[in-house]
Amino acid sequence: MIPRTLFDADLEGFRDTVRKFLEQEAVPYHSQWEKDGQVSREVWEKAGALGFLCPCLPEEFGGVGADFRYSAVIMEELARAGTSGIGWNLHSDIVAPYILNYGTDAQKQKYLPKLAAGEMIGAIAMTEPGAGSDLQGVKTSAIRQGDHYLLNGSKTFITNGQMADLVIVVAKTNPQEGAKGTSLLLVETTSEGFERGQNLEKVGLKAQDTSELFFQDVKVPLDNLLGSGEGQGFMQLMQELPAERLQVALTAVAAAEAAWEWTRSYVKERKAFGKPVMAFQNTRFKMAEMKADITAARVFTDRCLELHLDKKLDIPTAAMLKQWTTDLQCRVMDECVQLHGGYGYMWEYPIARAWADSRVQRIYAGTNEIMKEIVARSI
Repeated sequence: MIPRTLFDADLEGFRDTVRKFLEQEAVPYHSQWEKDGQVSREVWEKAGALGFLCPCLPEEFGGVGADFRYSAVIMEELARAGTSGIGWNLHSDIVAPYILNYGTDAQKQKYLPKLAAGEMIGAIAMTEPGAGSDLQGVKTSAIRQGDHYLLNGSKTFITNGQMADLVIVVAKTNPQEGAKGTSLLLVETTSEGFERGQNLEKVGLKAQDTSELFFQDVKVPLDNLLGSGEGQGFMQLMQELPAERLQVALTAVAAAEAAWEWTRSYVKERKAFGKPVMAFQNTRFKMAEMKADITAARVFTDRCLELHLDKKLDIPTAAMLKQWTTDLQCRVMDECVQLHGGYGYMWEYPIARAWADSRVQRIYAGTNEIMKEIVARSI
């Protein structure tokens, strides 16, 4: 085994706390949340009280001033527990950093403490019905009128969409300028003209609320623009996307590790032709191959985590990481389902849920085809 050197005793103690919390407060309820199409508000509030939300925020904004390793621990434990419905990662490590990095003092004071406490749930609205990974193709507009922007358009596939109280909306403040006309706006979901569409029924991630959002003449105060001026949105998105792709990779590797462990336990106990499935050479070789691949993925991901902590994780490297780890995640899930046989296709088994949950990882945060294009351009 290759030891992980990034996590000291304090972090491992924190990991134990998170793991126990999920075992008590999430795992027993996740099946019901899958039927409901969303998790409970209560689990958000309890997490906020324990410092699990936005741990990297400075104390003055309600965080605990931790480094990103603490967020990584939370992501890994959510994946290991199979609690894929809980949208803390996006809330804590995508939405909150946009406000922290680009927001005004007034915006930070207004929103960050509430996000850290779980009093507000955050979302980010990039994807549109006609624009997915192509962020330059966004059609949603925010036209300046007096002391506000008039926001019009629609978004889809928005994580935390049904529960969100605050949405960062990608919109064109100057539609004629393409990417240079893109801005990010903070939109409260109590705003007149804002409407949620249906909670979308997905192949996996069934406990995670994923929604359509509609904006019809929503008045957004000028003070809710992120950044020092209009037209900075595309640059802001590009600067934050490497961190988002690292998060996807952290989840991918932890989920693959969990699937491998579930499968190891299963093939040791399950018998075929009078002996454990693990006794067959094919099973042993498959398990060995997956172990090697997952170990390589873990080392690659941890190194990228180190780079991120040093603010040195660049866009092409993050793209390589996201593409490689999520492709691996899907291969591992498929192999593990196969080794479970018919039971691997039964929803009551965690491997079936993990297999269904894994497929979208190659799509969001930029499709893996886009990741390859980013890498290709860099060489």
